[in-house]
Amino acid sequence: MYIIAGLGNPERKYEGTRHNIGFEVIDKLCDKYDIKLNESKFNAVFGKGMIGSEKVILVKPLTYMNLSGEAIRPIADYYKVDTTEELIVISDDIDLDVGAIRIRAKGSAGGHNGLKNIIQQLGHQEFSRVRVGVGKKPEGSDLVNWVLGHFEGSDRPLIEASKENAADAVVEIMNNGPDSAMNKFNGKIAEV
Repeated sequence: MYIIAGLGNPERKYEGTRHNIGFEVIDKLCDKYDIKLNESKFNAVFGKGMIGSEKVILVKPLTYMNLSGEAIRPIADYYKVDTTEELIVISDDIDLDVGAIRIRAKGSAGGHNGLKNIIQQLGHQEFSRVRVGVGKKPEGSDLVNWVLGHFEGSDRPLIEASKENAADAVVEIMNNGPDSAMNKFNGKIAEV
């Protein structure tokens, strides 16, 4: 069984922001595989279903971004999921261009507070992650305002295509492992 967690902030005012791209990829997976987020506990909303032959739990933490691990760890503990093998986390990445995704089998938080909290809560950094590019913040602008801002103009179709790629990357990780997903998706820009 896999836990697939998309990171974001729960309030309506954060919908569609760069920081909530993880939530949007979870929505994409829900739509593609007919999974309903119909359970609410462990400081998260989640739903169980199947992607291919794999049982999955799709998760949106409700803890706000910086405390994401406080939702993910209790779910992983309750369902006895091996977080080194069966956890995939989807988050935004300000170091990637809009339309790009980057898969990693493990690694540091890279300055992302949501990933940092997950690593702290789990006590390791050996989980797969799919990072979705939201673009670098413009020179002189505030980081918080950037990640809590909305996609505009030509970025909109690119981000839609990259959400599709991120959902496909999650499935590739489950089916063939993170190395295969890295080879297939890293360095590829979404096509519009």
